Amino acid sequence: MTTHHISNTLPDYLSLLRLDGRGFVVLGAGQGIGEQTVHALAQAGARVLCVDKEEPLARNIAEAAGGIPCAADATSRADMQRVFDTAREHFGRVHGVVDIIGVAGIKPLSAVDDASWDQQFDIVVRHAYLAIQIGGEMMKADGGGTFAFVGSLAGDRAIPNEVAYASSKAALHHLVRCAGAEYARHNVRINAVSPGFVRTPRLRQRLDEATWAAIDGAIPIGRAATPADIAGHLLFLASDLSAHMAGEIINVDGGIGVLAAIPNLTFAPSATPTP
Repeated sequence: MTTHHISNTLPDYLSLLRLDGRGFVVLGAGQGIGEQTVHALAQAGARVLCVDKEEPLARNIAEAAGGIPCAADATSRADMQRVFDTAREHFGRVHGVVDIIGVAGIKPLSAVDDASWDQQFDIVVRHAYLAIQIGGEMMKADGGGTFAFVGSLAGDRAIPNEVAYASSKAALHHLVRCAGAEYARHNVRINAVSPGFVRTPRLRQRLDEATWAAIDGAIPIGRAATPADIAGHLLFLASDLSAHMAGEIINVDGGIGVLAAIPNLTFAPSATPTP
């Protein structure tokens, strides 16, 4: 019979959160969740390559957090190869990737054309596949690392007018599960967070305050998430505190994902028991 020794050693939990000297790539670093994540990683001691498609956004967050800017189109294999080569050049090796990239195309399926469908999957799934294939192989050769992706509640729930976006996020979730299982044996851990409603700069522009009030009221915790709420969970996945996780999707949605969509019910008074 096999026996397993259980150590009584007390870990230094705060040190497990530290990322001192480790090199990280943040994809979609320029604003919102990405911007907060760069700060979170930097505060934990990481060196960060700040990647954004818009060069001014990459430069601004790099200057603010002491990182290195890198402008790149993450859906391009050549650009993604350049990103990881640049990170290895600056850091010696890549210890982790946090990937926030994703844009929601909101329209009914009948209004989705081939180009917008392909674009939705490129921006959500293709770039993630490239990041894992290129960066994951680097990490595997160098002794391991971590990936933390941003999925979505839409990847697990049917949300009106989000068929293309939701389908792409569902594909991302399963990519994380399958690649997470494949790479875990090489000490490369791949996980994701799945937010609900987040007050990102892009979404704040699209929704008025009345809509935000309705969203806040529908969430059990009483409010939509801030970008910092999501960045905190990404820091956890990037750190050694999550060392026994692989291929997991963590819901960070304020509890809205556990609710069942049912109509308001009116019950007749219970009958009075007869003694």
